[in-house]
Amino acid sequence: MSGNFLTIPGDDPIQRRARSSSLTDLISAFDTKAQAHSDLQKVTAFSGHFDKNHKPTFSKDEYGKPIPGSMTEFRGAEAQARVCTEMKELCEIINEYGKPPCKSLLPPELASSTKVILFGELFSIYTVISDKLVGILLRSRKHHLTYFEGEVLFQKRDDDVPIFLLKPIADIRAYCDDKASQARRSVSPMPQ
Repeated sequence: MSGNFLTIPGDDPIQRRARSSSLTDLISAFDTKAQAHSDLQKVTAFSGHFDKNHKPTFSKDEYGKPIPGSMTEFRGAEAQARVCTEMKELCEIINEYGKPPCKSLLPPELASSTKVILFGELFSIYTVISDKLVGILLRSRKHHLTYFEGEVLFQKRDDDVPIFLLKPIADIRAYCDDKASQARRSVSPMPQ
């Protein structure tokens, strides 16, 4: 038996070369992955190997976005999908407990609204479900699903503020489901 650890008794030279080549490929792949990790540690501020002299370069599209394929990107997409689901649930509650608005008293921009509920009533219903009502209300207003006066609503002070549901509930469900699936599709495959 020779001193080569890859030599197996009765092995022909072609099989030995194939094993040697695949081992070389594995070592090369490992080295590449190790180098990529080392480079990432130099730009990650919280790693022990952060190099403040190393300036990463970003395009306009990449700036402020997580690294594709990272857990940060995955968690962000999941959070966005969860928020879409919560907006849909909020709108369903307004649809279920709200009353049809008096269309003749509404300004023209609210003429398409389907339901209205007072903030105080919604707050007493929604607190059992979640403690983030105001944040979800702001997000749903940003997406033109609901409307209310003012920047932020507070319990007791704004109990008489009406909240309008601007679209039919079927349209809202379709919109929120589409946004949630877009968020999940936009992310790279989940990291291992």
